[in-house]
Amino acid sequence: MANNGESINIPNSDSGNATILALGKAFPQQLVMQDYLVDGFFKSTNCTDHELKQKLTRLCKTTTVKTRYVVMSEEILKNYPELATEGLPTVKQRLDISNKAVTQMAIDASLSCLEAWGRPLSSITHLVYVSSSEARFPGGDLHLARGLGLKPDVRRVMLAFTGCSGGVAGLRVAKDLAENNPGSRVLLATSETTIVGFRPPSAQRPYDLVGVALFGDGAGAVILGADPVPGVEKPLFELTSAIQQYLPDTEKTIDGRLTEEGIKFQLGRELPQVIESHVEEFCKKMLKDTICNGAEYNDLFWAVHPGGPAILSKVEGRLQLKPDKLSASRDALRDFGNASSNTIVYVLENLVEESRKKREKGEEDSEWGLILAFGPGITFEGILARNLVC
Repeated sequence: MANNGESINIPNSDSGNATILALGKAFPQQLVMQDYLVDGFFKSTNCTDHELKQKLTRLCKTTTVKTRYVVMSEEILKNYPELATEGLPTVKQRLDISNKAVTQMAIDASLSCLEAWGRPLSSITHLVYVSSSEARFPGGDLHLARGLGLKPDVRRVMLAFTGCSGGVAGLRVAKDLAENNPGSRVLLATSETTIVGFRPPSAQRPYDLVGVALFGDGAGAVILGADPVPGVEKPLFELTSAIQQYLPDTEKTIDGRLTEEGIKFQLGRELPQVIESHVEEFCKKMLKDTICNGAEYNDLFWAVHPGGPAILSKVEGRLQLKPDKLSASRDALRDFGNASSNTIVYVLENLVEESRKKREKGEEDSEWGLILAFGPGITFEGILARNLVC
């Protein structure tokens, strides 16, 4: 399952399983430095509550986030000052801004992914689009297909309001499409913005500050297909099996409602503990009856959605992982915040870079690993994957 430190070449997958052939990402123009977020947020919302400001300052230090990208800008607040006013019906304005923004970010991420893949746009046969940041029909899948210039007969699927587990859910759906449609090439795109939930700070809603300190915007893209073309496509990961499971009676732990003021979102404080209590059983279920059954967790690579530092620490502790096993997740959280469904794409990109550096140095690298995310439900998504990075 791991090499002996010598340089190796892992052959292309010929198993019929779906493979990840390329990755891409994109962001809005506004870069937020965590060190300057608090003053900027309170200034833009005209809030003078010193206690809330201190609370947000503490939260920003504990999230481990250093930088994030956001759609919200001074120009938007100048044109829509009602977004920073408590209690006004602004869902229309928010969705008008969000719908346009998520489509453009998804287009940009997809074009980046297509460039990395190196094959023509016309080779895309299926589109899977994931977003919890828009509400309209036709849905964002059609707007993305039109924006990219995909063929009118491209087969589309949209996953809406899947939250932080949406990226891995999208991989699971795209995997099934790729494996059950010979010769297909599936484009998966995720795109999210926090503008639909942007609200001024309030002493009645102190939990909102967690989102202010943690969440970011952006988009991700993945191209998947079975049986990669030798010499043309360079697979990164083979996706061998995928499962999904929800935890009964936990649906209020991650709670979001679309209201006249936008999305009202609340994370239960018990979320890290709930994940900790169930993650090992879920991992054992994923590994059962596979080539990795009985494997030591530290022999695997780990691509875990970084919902927050507490979640990563709970997963690490329960599975007794070495600190470097979640470095790809921690680095994604540091650089981009929790960008909901997109973040797993950034984690996978980090893993690819880690693998290439290790193999250049002749260092040991894990061949098999798990891709994990946790979202509303509480829903666990998991994929057993093989590292094919050369």
